Amino acid sequence: MTGVEDAQPAGRLVEGVTRITAWCGGIVLLLAGGIVTASVLLRWLLGSGIDGDFEMMEMATALAVFAFLPFCQARRGNIMVDTFTGWMSPRGRRLLDAFWDLTWAGFAVLIAWQAFKGGMEEIGYGTTSMSAGIPVGPVIVATALLAGLLAAVALVTAIRLATGRS
Repeated sequence: MTGVEDAQPAGRLVEGVTRITAWCGGIVLLLAGGIVTASVLLRWLLGSGIDGDFEMMEMATALAVFAFLPFCQARRGNIMVDTFTGWMSPRGRRLLDAFWDLTWAGFAVLIAWQAFKGGMEEIGYGTTSMSAGIPVGPVIVATALLAGLLAAVALVTAIRLATGRS
């Protein structure tokens, strides 16, 4: 088995939550793709599309990326280059991978914290997108929460690697 998916309750919980999050990200992208398709068809048929379709696509893409990252981390699906670690023992490689997962968790916390602060400021200011007038703060806060989930998953994978339960 890969990543945190195994018979351990924490592994199943992380796997389930990240799988649902990734599915939601996929649905968001499909909806955004539908909006863009409808907008293109409307431009072709009527000469005018959906105002702000590109803004909706930008927001949907940001949400989807942050929705996919925790699942990818849980599955240990990120790109890894082991060119310089082939000589290490399996335990040494696990500990090195745990270190990098812990580092990734730290960066994800930083991203989550800064995005949350920025999102709350945007909510406070009432900032909306230029064309469609969509409030941007809630989208930023949602990406912050997803980055927080990523941090938690990276911490779980780091602990599991360090303890030999990966």
